Amino acid sequence: MGLLDGKVAVITGAGSGMGKSSAELFAGEGAKVLALDVTGAEEETAAAFGDEVIAAHCDVSKEDDVVAAFDLALRTFGRVDSVLNVAGISGTPKPLHEVTVDDYAAVMGVNLWGVILGIKHGVRAMLAGGHGGSIVNWSSIGGNLAFPGAGLYSASKAGIIGATRSAALDYGPAGIRSNAICPGIALTPMNDDTLAVMPELPTKPPIGRASTAAEVSELAVFLCSDRGVYVSGAIIPVDGGWSIKVAI
Repeated sequence: MGLLDGKVAVITGAGSGMGKSSAELFAGEGAKVLALDVTGAEEETAAAFGDEVIAAHCDVSKEDDVVAAFDLALRTFGRVDSVLNVAGISGTPKPLHEVTVDDYAAVMGVNLWGVILGIKHGVRAMLAGGHGGSIVNWSSIGGNLAFPGAGLYSASKAGIIGATRSAALDYGPAGIRSNAICPGIALTPMNDDTLAVMPELPTKPPIGRASTAAEVSELAVFLCSDRGVYVSGAIIPVDGGWSIKVAI
């Protein structure tokens, strides 16, 4: 028996990093998964699991793509129990006085609007099914803390925290829970460039190393399982203790 037997999950950003590890962990715990990504790599994620995981192209910043993804999940699996809004981009680091409208549209379109669309259409699917569900949004410790040149990224991740709490409040009476995971520094493709420039980052957490993608995604398994049924509105750092440190 897996922790997620009988459940159906829609996971964005499933072509790599924490989205991919989430899809693999969910399938391993018995869930059926719709793996979404914009890169094509979602097909490789799904290929290892047969009919239990299906893949689809989805640009989370485009509502038509998100609508089509949830329609596919309902046609194929008949229900949606969990939505993991993992897809995100870091954007080009720069101070806010240099940010352009194009920078804003790119980062906010994926990181914040993409999450809001995942909540919107995930909730609609769950309400139609009448069985509740669990939404897990990927924020960041950058949503609560400041890093040099990351003002736009931090704003997008702070917005996710606000949307997560609002969803927990609005949809809790329908049995829909909403939580956010806030990773620190993780060994994922999105962080490769950052680690190349700042190789000292993995030494910052008290634990003394960066996380793997799976070590973060394991929390989503719990939050979407029946063991996590009383956790909602929580903003949970998974950062090895980094965010508790005074900056010295």
